Amino acid sequence: MRIGIIMEGNEFYEAQKPACLLSIDFGEPIGVKNSSAQILNYRVNELIGRKVIAVVNLKIMLIPNSTSEVLAMGALTKNSVQPLSVDGSTEPVIDAKIG
Repeated sequence: MRIGIIMEGNEFYEAQKPACLLSIDFGEPIGVKNSSAQILNYRVNELIGRKVIAVVNLKIMLIPNSTSEVLAMGALTKNSVQPLSVDGSTEPVIDAKIG
């Protein structure tokens, strides 16, 4: 797992489930990677600039018109996904599953 900063985000209309496509910069030597994330309780522009935790050594997933190269981690609650953040931008959810 690595810490990266979300540089860009777009609504991902082609996804089977509602999602956004994020570009996350992990610095050298990893660089910028894409992640398809089902973070629906935030506007995409609210995610730009956040530092997040992601799994970077997974197999690349082919998704419509793109690839998902890393898994941005989030706290899964009944109604939302909160990105796991290291910059204090989200309040931790007690007893939430991580995915």
